[in-house]
Amino acid sequence: MTRAAAPPLTGEVNAYEDELARYLGVTDVVAVSSGTAALQTGLYAAGVRPGDRVIVPALTVVMTVAPVVALGAQPVFVDCNDDGTDFDLDDLTTHLDDAAAIVPVYLWGRAPDSDAVHHLAARRGIPVVVDACQALGTMIGRTHAGLDATVGCYSTHQLKLLSTGEGGFLATDDSEIAATARAYRSHWLPPPPQSAPASRIAHNFRLAAPLAALGRAELSGLDEQISWRTEQTLLLIRLLAQVKQLEALVPPRQRWNHYAPVFRLHLDRPRAFSEHLAALDIPVPNSTGTFKLIPLDQRPMFADETGPRCTTAATVLDTVLAIALTRADDHTRIAQYAAIIEQEVHRWVDA
Repeated sequence: MTRAAAPPLTGEVNAYEDELARYLGVTDVVAVSSGTAALQTGLYAAGVRPGDRVIVPALTVVMTVAPVVALGAQPVFVDCNDDGTDFDLDDLTTHLDDAAAIVPVYLWGRAPDSDAVHHLAARRGIPVVVDACQALGTMIGRTHAGLDATVGCYSTHQLKLLSTGEGGFLATDDSEIAATARAYRSHWLPPPPQSAPASRIAHNFRLAAPLAALGRAELSGLDEQISWRTEQTLLLIRLLAQVKQLEALVPPRQRWNHYAPVFRLHLDRPRAFSEHLAALDIPVPNSTGTFKLIPLDQRPMFADETGPRCTTAATVLDTVLAIALTRADDHTRIAQYAAIIEQEVHRWVDA
């Protein structure tokens, strides 16, 4: 997009946004200070206000729902399908009345195998704000995951494939949403059309110019990073292929970014096994054992003992081993992970 002349610091952020927009094939990218800020900004720009109901999957991290709560909206937790890549559509349909937004989450970089959620949302005029913070580089056909929605939100945290240490951005083809997002990230300055400067309470979610410069350098090597993560993940899957208690979960019909290798555990007490792995001297970091991931509807701050539980989300998390790889995990380290996992699986079975 065409921009007015900007001072050097602002110009660095503008250049980063323009390069990201070209890479993703969208009209607008708005860079912000974190993936969480991207979600909050995207939800606000999509029209979410205090008291609104926002649909969020129970199968996600607490960082997905924190922006909903920060906006004064009410999170509504919906169960997932059997492999955890999408909403349970029957459960979703029962919660659509008066929903202000739907927030699909592409956990571990895996996108859904269906666009049913988008069809349901379109029929009811509900904006879809995708948490694609782990899915940058995943492709559905020729479209980047998260961009078949009203807004796609991404993180550039230090562990992400595109890393600025801290940071994030949102991407959209809706110019009004982009203008609102730019105002919201910077105390309503500059304001969107037909709005006065600083006429609404907003935030300082700006991305620092040095981080934007780092992002531009990282973007030039993003495809290489995706290739490296793919190599890492496929290596671990290959090394564990003969361990019958581990079932690799590879999403079909998409170019997965391989953000994290995911296995279904066919073991007794699978969550306890994940916790056991995380406690070893050479830890194998994983979502449930290391980061204690549980369904959001079971978190103490959200638990409703009177309502139904999202039981499929609980089953998925209890039976999945999702390994948290980093770009520093070389072949030797991954071989260590595989040897530890295989050894401990056999010990677990024989115990």
